[in-house]
Amino acid sequence: MTSATPAPAETVLVVDDDPEIRQLLHQYLEASGLHPLLAAGGAEMRARFQEHRIDLVVLDVMLPHEGGLDLLRWLREHTRVPVIMVTALNSAIDRVVGLEIGADDYVSKPFEPRELVARIRAVLRRAPAQPVSAPGSELPGKLRFGDWRLDTESRELRHDDGVMVPLAAAEYRLLSVFLQHPRTVLPRERLVELAHRRELQPNDRSIDLQVYRLRQRLRDAGEGRLLKTMRNSGYVLDADVQAVPPDA
Repeated sequence: MTSATPAPAETVLVVDDDPEIRQLLHQYLEASGLHPLLAAGGAEMRARFQEHRIDLVVLDVMLPHEGGLDLLRWLREHTRVPVIMVTALNSAIDRVVGLEIGADDYVSKPFEPRELVARIRAVLRRAPAQPVSAPGSELPGKLRFGDWRLDTESRELRHDDGVMVPLAAAEYRLLSVFLQHPRTVLPRERLVELAHRRELQPNDRSIDLQVYRLRQRLRDAGEGRLLKTMRNSGYVLDADVQAVPPDA
């Protein structure tokens, strides 16, 4: 009886300018049954994509020359490969910007290699189930809520006064979640799960910063007229959501 051929190990590309960290992660990932590749910066990262099929990228934010966030933008423009950002301890801005650009998760330095491997496996488990289209694409083509209209195909957010507001990828995903659950209190944990397909980590306030930025887009500063804070509960979109006829 012929035994089944084992599935090939997932290939994880580590992009970090510190050679000691690269070698440490190479050893740990390999010992964990993954296939590690290494790159010291953007040029080597792009070369690895030309040479190999990459399943996930571990990307340091603080890189010389091309920064990690710039490389993340390149990855989101050219690939759908999941990305875990490595950020400085308590660097909430890097985490928020990374998530807005399209990172799937992050770890903060210093981190335990076991934690990184656990996050890699969690992201890889989720990756095959993620739709090719963007979150929110199941919404009708055009929606109206409050004084706003959202075109989900072009991702154009337009106020009744005619002003169009650009949305970052993470802002669009977060708004889509609220529009799918109007007048429903969404805990922070649920928002992170629905908008970013990851678990909320202890002391993680990035979702609060994203809600704050979305409020600014919606001219909804202060306590929030559309996006309301429910003390100790979460956030709620306090508006009815209506589908707009295609020719309207």
